[in-house]
Amino acid sequence: MKKTRAAIVGYGNIGKYVLETLEASTDFEVAGIVRRNVNDVPPELRPYAVAGKLSELDGVDVAILATPTRQVEKFAKEALALGINTVDSFDIHGKIVDLRRELDREARKNSAVSVIAAGWDPGSDSVVRALLEALVPKGITYTNFGPGMSMGHTVAVKAVKGVRAALSMTIPMGTGVHRRMVYIEVEEGHSFETVAAAVKNDDYFVHDETHVMQVDSVDSLLDMGHGVNLVRKGVSGKTQNQLIGFDMKINNPALTAQILVAVARASVKLQPGAYTMIEIPVIDMLCGDREDLIRKLV
Repeated sequence: MKKTRAAIVGYGNIGKYVLETLEASTDFEVAGIVRRNVNDVPPELRPYAVAGKLSELDGVDVAILATPTRQVEKFAKEALALGINTVDSFDIHGKIVDLRRELDREARKNSAVSVIAAGWDPGSDSVVRALLEALVPKGITYTNFGPGMSMGHTVAVKAVKGVRAALSMTIPMGTGVHRRMVYIEVEEGHSFETVAAAVKNDDYFVHDETHVMQVDSVDSLLDMGHGVNLVRKGVSGKTQNQLIGFDMKINNPALTAQILVAVARASVKLQPGAYTMIEIPVIDMLCGDREDLIRKLV
């Protein structure tokens, strides 16, 4: 079996778990890691090529973008221009359609594939929501996150001027309503009040009840645990009161990494263009012979 060669772009929390997931996947091999400081090579990266640019790596089939959401478009376009497939965990829900449209043009132009918003929400939860709506076409779905650390929100806070370290916790209030609890260390010379106001006005937080607190040590609060509870209540056909739920408690970056690798596997089976996870056959995300998978899972 020919293995898919995957490059990891970015080596933060998600990148580290992507490497572990690729190493555990029998149908992949690591083509290399792209990071800003090529001289900083921790022990686990020494068996692999470490480069400052994706173009410096050989034989890359797919680039797994373990970058902050706001850098996804830039890195995706660079990879697609090289004819390399991309997958990412872009997580700003309201901008997904625009990003899909933009990367679809780039992917088709370069005969490549881009799978966007492939984390667990948006991503695998999106697939569950789509299935629940197929089962119960009329009704309401509530998505309740947490309690747990939101990586996307935490990265957004860290980017605010004057923040030395940050943690953003998502607290479910029920019926899809959430509270954001943000803990920050403030850099010397910056006003906590100014920093807190900037956090609350960021797109990630402006729509939710957000509390910002200054702490001496963010590290003492860190926990990668997270979760989601999805509930759909409604009507199947003409029958009322159908109630279906989905629940999970997870290590946030580990699950995100597993999903990224799964959609990277699917990307090599797709026609050129940009896709979200609800557009991809689930079976294409699995490793193994197609008929064996059908025999096992159907």
